[in-house]
Amino acid sequence: MTDTKKYGFTTSILHSDRQKPIEHGSLHKPIHTSVTYGYRDARQLAEVFQGKQPGYRYGRQGNPTVAALEDKVTKMEQGLATICFSTGMAAIGAVAQALLREGDHVVSSAFLFGNTNSLWQTVNGQGVKVSMVDATDVKNVEAALTPSTRIVFVETIANPRTQIADLKRIGQLCRDRGILYVVDNTMTSPYLFRPKMVGAGLVVNALTKSIGGHGNALGGSLTDTGLYDWTRFPNIIETYKKYTPSQWGMAQIRAKSLRDFGGTLGPEAAHHIAVGSETMALRLERECANALALARMLEADERVAAVYYPGLASHPQHAIASELFSGYGSLFSFELKEGIDCFDYLNRLKLGIPASNLGDTRTLVIPVAHTIFYEMGPERRASMGIAESLIRVSVGIEDTEDLLDDFRQALDA
Repeated sequence: MTDTKKYGFTTSILHSDRQKPIEHGSLHKPIHTSVTYGYRDARQLAEVFQGKQPGYRYGRQGNPTVAALEDKVTKMEQGLATICFSTGMAAIGAVAQALLREGDHVVSSAFLFGNTNSLWQTVNGQGVKVSMVDATDVKNVEAALTPSTRIVFVETIANPRTQIADLKRIGQLCRDRGILYVVDNTMTSPYLFRPKMVGAGLVVNALTKSIGGHGNALGGSLTDTGLYDWTRFPNIIETYKKYTPSQWGMAQIRAKSLRDFGGTLGPEAAHHIAVGSETMALRLERECANALALARMLEADERVAAVYYPGLASHPQHAIASELFSGYGSLFSFELKEGIDCFDYLNRLKLGIPASNLGDTRTLVIPVAHTIFYEMGPERRASMGIAESLIRVSVGIEDTEDLLDDFRQALDA
């Protein structure tokens, strides 16, 4: 395999490690557990610290096993460079920690994963103003912009109600205004969608989800797509301007977030995620097919009040999803008709497991208002369209008919 030929998505991931020498002909990058790295020449150590030559300084700032995973994610997103973190939330937090200053302004989609919403509320209390808007229409984003807006942040598909941001037009707006466009690609994954297509400068992935895919390792990543002109970003510290401008953003994030804040991905987790990523395309094909079949079945059942899945023609952003994504994702949510207790329904499922993860090989279900969105309170939930009976489903790779039978029998009981 050579770098001169353009290979497909899965082929590139499978053979990524072999693009650089691996000890003893191993097909996987080994798990390097050392936290420190010795050099024969002290001058070389100094040059590594000064950024004059590549190398590893200390495990908190980089590791060969993690670097191999970063290369894989960069290939997936067709980006310039990637930094991995201990969790997806650490990756999002790194954006705020490294790039924002007191007096700055962020425009964020109001339809967000609960912990991301909580993070922006924390940032808002630290001197950075955060405006939450309905990002399904670019006009709402544009109306919220101010001269101090530094970042626009959206998710591709919102968790759990599956609203889809006006991704392409927001990207054009950010390009026109010189604003950094940050897109969380977790709900679609690089297999179904590449945010670079719509002008994203930074891409977030919670590696725990579809990329790792087996619920056995936490991780997150930030990928620089190479599209954003960092000379337009006012908060770059002079120290990092010694690099070429295309490297400014990642150099500052790696130093001010990974090094200083310490949200480091461990090598064991990196290895699990890297191995899991090899079957991402295969898993997502099955998961998306299962999700569509299950969503259609529930939508047709009179005992179900509503189903929210981008693959359904009834979804408000179905056309956007069909245009941009190669699949509609493995997650949907639905509401039961009044009088059907959501807890009793979930307890009747045999295959759907009450659990809080998503993007797993197994189908996972959770009563949203009572768990992951409980802390934000009823008013905020109502503003996000989250009903008290809303059930989120992360669809796995089980046999389709088995899932349909299971969700149907739980209604029949």
